[in-house]
Amino acid sequence: MSSDKTSTPASTTGADAVDEAIAKGIDLDGSVIPSEKLDLYHKVMALEGQRKRSGVSNTMRSRIVRIGAKHISQEELNQMLKDADFAPLKEKEIAFYYGGK
Repeated sequence: MSSDKTSTPASTTGADAVDEAIAKGIDLDGSVIPSEKLDLYHKVMALEGQRKRSGVSNTMRSRIVRIGAKHISQEELNQMLKDADFAPLKEKEIAFYYGGK
């Protein structure tokens, strides 16, 4: 008799938890990630790995906005961006990340 559950990653917190789970093929709840999902993920990540980069600051700002919007109010995040000498939130970012809140 087999079980859908195998071993759980050591941690379900932190920036690397998802990457570690993907590398092991095991979801954070301990279930196996279907090979079709892993294959598609790896295909898209390979394409992304080939994309020419324009600069680290743009990527840093994008990550700050994408992740920060989950944890920080619009006004506070916008001020934090300005204080760090990043461009303030764009209207399309506000609509996407804060429009439904």
